Amino acid sequence: MEITRTLLPSSSCSSLHLHLHLRTPLLHFHVSPSHSQSQTSLPIPSRTRFRKPLAASDGTTSATKVAGDDPSLAVKKKAMDVSPELKGTTIFLVGMKSSIKTSLGKFLANVLRYYYFDSDSLVEEAAGTQSATKSLRETDKSGFQDSETEVLKQLSSMGRLVVCAGDGATQSSTNLALLRHGITIWIDVPLDIVARSVVEDQTQLSAYNLSTSVSYPEVLTHLSTSYEELRGGYAIADATVSLQQVAGKLGYDEIDDVTPEDMALEVLKEVEKLTRVKKMMEAAARPF
Repeated sequence: MEITRTLLPSSSCSSLHLHLHLRTPLLHFHVSPSHSQSQTSLPIPSRTRFRKPLAASDGTTSATKVAGDDPSLAVKKKAMDVSPELKGTTIFLVGMKSSIKTSLGKFLANVLRYYYFDSDSLVEEAAGTQSATKSLRETDKSGFQDSETEVLKQLSSMGRLVVCAGDGATQSSTNLALLRHGITIWIDVPLDIVARSVVEDQTQLSAYNLSTSVSYPEVLTHLSTSYEELRGGYAIADATVSLQQVAGKLGYDEIDDVTPEDMALEVLKEVEKLTRVKKMMEAAARPF
């Protein structure tokens, strides 16, 4: 497999052209960090918007509070602070697939001026269609896993990427070793919210081998089983950013009050800690 980068003629560093070889003829496709998501009318618990978040008791401030009318300003400032020490290191986001993780990945790529990729999407595009990907998952599990590994191998050899990694990234020692080429962050989202995201966005159903007629309780049960199988791999990540903990830290009434900016700010803080530790270790290893 070969993936090559070509910077598009625009001010954004978030789009790429790729060439991908995965048991299929040469494919040329375009990956962009922004696309609309289709909605479905399947019955799910309604999302209620709550009043403005309360001030955190420990004095912690959210990205929204810090930046006033433009909540992304605080995140952009932190990204500028982190970038010199990050030195183009790729960031891998692991955890259950959800629109929250996807939105966060794209937002981080934007503020860091990185490229964004979803590893599952690359495997899917190599297969040709969602149905072909689903068939590969079901009839040739080993072949699908090999494809996931090939995608990760190429992505891990490149810099300045934010990658939303699929579940296969944490299911083998080979893939876990490839993630060590970058910084891995577990985006921990409560399963009920992930289930709601999956039902709202039918494009995610195929990733979990679920039919379009599946109900919310069935999705939640399926995700609970998958989570038990996967959380051991997620826990190996360099750091964890929990949606529930961020909400509590910032004094929010409800998890739904957490914004992508809030999550991005927490991820960048964790990245900053990791780069500082690495710098200290490198300094300690140098001879006097």
